[in-house]
Amino acid sequence: MAAIADPKLDGFASTASLTGSIVSVTLGEMAAISLSPDGFPMAPSQEVWDALNAEERARVVAELPNEVTDSEIAMPEGDRHFQAKSRALDALRGYYARQRRRIYLAAEVPIYYPAEPRFAPDLLTVLDVEDHPRDKWVVSAEGKGLDWVMEVHVGGDRKKDAERNVARYARLGIPEYFLYDRARNQLLAHRLPAPNATAYSPVVPQHGRYESRVLGLEVEVAQDRLRFFAGTAMLLESDELIVRLEEMLDQVQQRADEEARRREDAEREVARLREELERLKR
Repeated sequence: MAAIADPKLDGFASTASLTGSIVSVTLGEMAAISLSPDGFPMAPSQEVWDALNAEERARVVAELPNEVTDSEIAMPEGDRHFQAKSRALDALRGYYARQRRRIYLAAEVPIYYPAEPRFAPDLLTVLDVEDHPRDKWVVSAEGKGLDWVMEVHVGGDRKKDAERNVARYARLGIPEYFLYDRARNQLLAHRLPAPNATAYSPVVPQHGRYESRVLGLEVEVAQDRLRFFAGTAMLLESDELIVRLEEMLDQVQQRADEEARRREDAEREVARLREELERLKR
C-alpha cells in the first residue's frame, strides 16, 4: 500500500492510500471516503456508513465536495440548455409551493449514492422532504435517493443522456428519468416497472403527453418549450404568471372604474331629480 498526494483531495483533512483501483481517504482514524476509478471522491458504502457514529457521519458529509468538476459533467451548452432547465424548475417550484407539497427540487446539485461515482443531473426531485437549500445530496445522510431526474441535451455526446444515464439511473433505483432533447425538440421518458427493478421501461405518450407518476403531472414539448400539466391546466412559469395576474388586475381595475363611473352617473341623476322635485314643490 503506497501513500499518495492527489490535487483532487485539496481541502480534505485526510491522508490517502492506494488499494487496487480505489483510493481510501482516512479522516483521522476513520477510512470512509474513497475515490472512483476516475479519481473523484465517492460517498462510503452503506455498510461503512452504518458503522459510523453521528459525529463521523457529519464529518464525511462535510468533507464531500459541494461541486462537480468539468471532467465529470457535459460542457456548458448555452442559453437553450439553461433556459429549458431553469424554466422547468421555475414552473415546478411555483406549482408545488401553491399545492403546499413537501418536495425538494434542484438543478445540478452533486449527488452521492453509496460507493458510486457522483453526478449532478440538470433537474432532480425528491418527494416528501423539506425544500431547504442544500450544497449536495448524500443519499445515506438524507435517508433516500432521488425520485425523478431530467436531463436536457442540446449538443455533444448524446449517448451519455440517451443510453449511459438510462442504464445508470435505473441501476440506482431512480423511479423516473426524463430526457428533453432540445436539439431534436423531443421528449423521452423512462420508468421503473417495479420498485426493485434495475432496468427502465419506456413511458408511452398519450396524445403527445408523457405521464409522470412521481410528479403527478403530464409533460409535453410545445413548440420549443417543455410544458407541465395538472389535468387540463398548464403550469405557468413565473413570467407567464406575472403577465396573467397583470391582465386579471387590469380587468378588475376596468370593472372597478366602470362601476365608479356608473355610481357617479347615478349620483348626478339623483341630484338632478331632487332639483326637479324641489322646483315642482315651490
